[in-house]
Amino acid sequence: MRFNKYSFHAFLLALMLGVATTAPVHAGEPVTLAHVHGLSFSADGRQLLIPSHHGLAVYADGRWSKAAGPAHDYMGYSATRDALYSSGHPAPGSGLANPFGLIKSQDGGKTWQKLGLERESDFHALATSYGTNAVYVVNHQPNSRMKQAGIYYTLNDGLKWTRSAAKGLDPKLNGLAVHPTEAALVAAGTDDGLYLSRNSAESFERLVGGKRVLAQSFDLDGLHLWFSTFAGKAALARIALKAGSKAEEVPLPALTEDAVAYIAQNPASRAEIAIATFKRSLFLSKDQGRTWTQIAKEGTTHE
Repeated sequence: MRFNKYSFHAFLLALMLGVATTAPVHAGEPVTLAHVHGLSFSADGRQLLIPSHHGLAVYADGRWSKAAGPAHDYMGYSATRDALYSSGHPAPGSGLANPFGLIKSQDGGKTWQKLGLERESDFHALATSYGTNAVYVVNHQPNSRMKQAGIYYTLNDGLKWTRSAAKGLDPKLNGLAVHPTEAALVAAGTDDGLYLSRNSAESFERLVGGKRVLAQSFDLDGLHLWFSTFAGKAALARIALKAGSKAEEVPLPALTEDAVAYIAQNPASRAEIAIATFKRSLFLSKDQGRTWTQIAKEGTTHE
């Protein structure tokens, strides 16, 4: 199966054309989101974490800050109950291998453990199962552990990788999500719709067709999927996993030539949803998307 590694990122670049990157933040300066490479809440629900080009940004108690730890360029990024998983590139001057391969943090990004494939792979599409620590990645070229391109997963922090056939999946893959408690249940967003696999990405069935799905995230109730689309305008929806279900659209704040790139749910207060857009705007909802509060606009953070 061929994977178009440019489909998701080309859309991102088209939306952000002309937006310059920002220098690293120093103490006492406001936090600016140069890039947004993911989104997650801490396990206790008190912090919203945003991996970026210059480390992790944190939103907590109505205030922005930089997380303790190295200002690496975290690309693929996903959180579980116990850890953060990422890929990407080391901060300048760190002396660490580039790219990272797969790395893991169990202290909120202060320190990171190498899980292999350093100097070989940079996984931009990376997804984890919140309760099981299963990790799925999209690999675009062979490396020492993955002999060909495709979807791979590990259940033991990279000690063993298994390739999935991904039968029935549209080749223009934009991203993956993994069920919070069932590691074999995987969702995929493509240019042709939203797909679901019940056998560790070996085969997929289409849940929603005719729409370009850009982001997908399992509800922590394990019964629903959140997903974002773009067809002339941005949209956000939620669908039950049972057969015959229809997607229910969730109201979005006004977005101009923008779309939802990441979706996160607060594990300690599941009615709280966060979204990040391709233009680096962030919004919070306390009522499952019925109303929204903006906390960052095109990279500029709000106190």
